[in-house]
Amino acid sequence: MRLPLWPASLAGRTAAVLLIGLVLVQGAGLTIHALDRLDVQRLAQMRDLAFRAVGLYRTMILTDPVHRAHVLNDMHRSDLGAVLSPVPPSVDMPEMPPPEQRLLRVHMNLLPVGAPAMRWQDLVIYGGGPMRSVVLGMRLPDGQWLNVTAHLEPLRPWHSPTFLVAFVLMTLAAALLTLWTVRRLIAPVRVLAEAAEGLGRDVNAPPLPEDGPSEVRTAAIAFNTMALRIRRFVQDRTELLTAIGHDLRTPITRLKLRAEFVEDDEQRAKILGDLEELEAMVSATLAFGRDARTTEPLSPIDLPELLRTILDETGDAWPDMQDRLRYEGPSHLTVQARPLSLKRAIVNLITNAIHYGGSAAVRLSVPDPGAVLVEVEDDGPGIPPAELDRVFEPFHRGEPSRSRETGGVGLGLPIARNIIRAHGGDVALANRSAGGLRVTVTLPV
Repeated sequence: MRLPLWPASLAGRTAAVLLIGLVLVQGAGLTIHALDRLDVQRLAQMRDLAFRAVGLYRTMILTDPVHRAHVLNDMHRSDLGAVLSPVPPSVDMPEMPPPEQRLLRVHMNLLPVGAPAMRWQDLVIYGGGPMRSVVLGMRLPDGQWLNVTAHLEPLRPWHSPTFLVAFVLMTLAAALLTLWTVRRLIAPVRVLAEAAEGLGRDVNAPPLPEDGPSEVRTAAIAFNTMALRIRRFVQDRTELLTAIGHDLRTPITRLKLRAEFVEDDEQRAKILGDLEELEAMVSATLAFGRDARTTEPLSPIDLPELLRTILDETGDAWPDMQDRLRYEGPSHLTVQARPLSLKRAIVNLITNAIHYGGSAAVRLSVPDPGAVLVEVEDDGPGIPPAELDRVFEPFHRGEPSRSRETGGVGLGLPIARNIIRAHGGDVALANRSAGGLRVTVTLPV
């Protein structure tokens, strides 16, 4: 199940996982720091309170009972209240929790009370709320009680003015380093994907550089080996096909010469017709092989100008079709393409439209900034849905008459698709609702 905000790319997911882990680790570290800081602040508060309470107690036991109230009044502080009473403190407060009470008692016992032999007689401690108010009852040796009330500052784990800034800066630095590292580590995957896309467009694409970490080198070597094997396979197949087509020309020529000695005019015409059809198939096969081995470089071309030129040349070849040829689209649009190969592919598509549909309407559009669409429409009978994919197979002819004038050889569409796919695009066929066939060519800008 895909999460709405979960990244789709490998780099995004890796960075997201690392950043989530960083946040969790930073949160855990921040929590531990806060708890430790609370313990340190609690320890400091208890030690300070113990020091002041023992100081008052020691002063009172060393002062004459008659003058204690006067001395205590002179020692009054706003954050620490102390009174002398014949009874222990009576407050509506619970007894201080054992951990904090134990901590306060330890600190009070570590401080000297007075004479070496003197020890605490009685000590009661109350704490209310979140340890903000503390009441201590300390019985003096003569039976009088010194009751001390203290108001403690709340514990502040984030009170440091520089801690939060340092924490945020540290987190941002770690996040930026994580993003940079992920981008560097995922870069070979992106390069490999681009190389695979380039190999699909051009089987003679340059090999990947075999450098970087060992895993990247291994992947690059495997990819280059695969590309070399594919290149050899395609080359061997193409050379075999081309060699067969080339070698057939000589016996075809001999058969044509021998056919001239056939006395029966009807049989001679049929034999010559079959030989001409066979020669056309051989010529198309050789052209198919040449297109598969083409190394024509990419260059910027004006696509609308190329389409209009093809339509003009088609009109010159079929003067009676000039009024059935039209172009719709922008006046100028530059794309990167192989001019001769692309022209051959478009010529094949327009020629098919003329042969089978009796017209050719070429429409150029730009549906998005990264691609252009070239649509070739005709007014013919269309193609049965089951044949829409099969017509791209070599030597498959959708027209069943097997006539050279109407059926062709069966390599026009395969050649066109190979050329367009070598440009990084594709071609698709669809029947029009109003009748006829629509050929849609997609090309990258």
